[in-house]
Amino acid sequence: MILRRAIAADAAPVARLHRHVMRVSLPYLPELHTAEEDLWFFSERLFLENEVWVAEAGDVIVGYVAFKPGWVSHLYVHPDHQGRSLGPQLLAKALEDGTARELWTFQQNARARRFYEMRGFELVRLTDGADNEEKTPDALYRWAGR
Repeated sequence: MILRRAIAADAAPVARLHRHVMRVSLPYLPELHTAEEDLWFFSERLFLENEVWVAEAGDVIVGYVAFKPGWVSHLYVHPDHQGRSLGPQLLAKALEDGTARELWTFQQNARARRFYEMRGFELVRLTDGADNEEKTPDALYRWAGR
């Protein structure tokens, strides 16, 4: 398994991975976008506005993290590769500079909430989801930095 900085050509496989993880690991969320819209978002927004790192098994991307000053925007690992320390490695990359970061996760995503809490993130607030695209209750977490 290797971690490397993503390049523009990784946007399509990362978008496909994201779509798969959302369907399998977060089936309670509504599917709001087409695969083409996902690709546009990853190519034109996420990859341009964030530093993105990928985890590869062989030549297949099986996880990724996207982050920017103050935020961990995305962290997703393929369901078949969860529990193999990829999530902690990707999160460590996002926190490497030691500056404080925040992130959103869904309240219903108990696994993610435990994951972040075990790594020093503290719950800041819970919302009813009115302000997110999915209209699903979410939770804001903050890591104070070191």
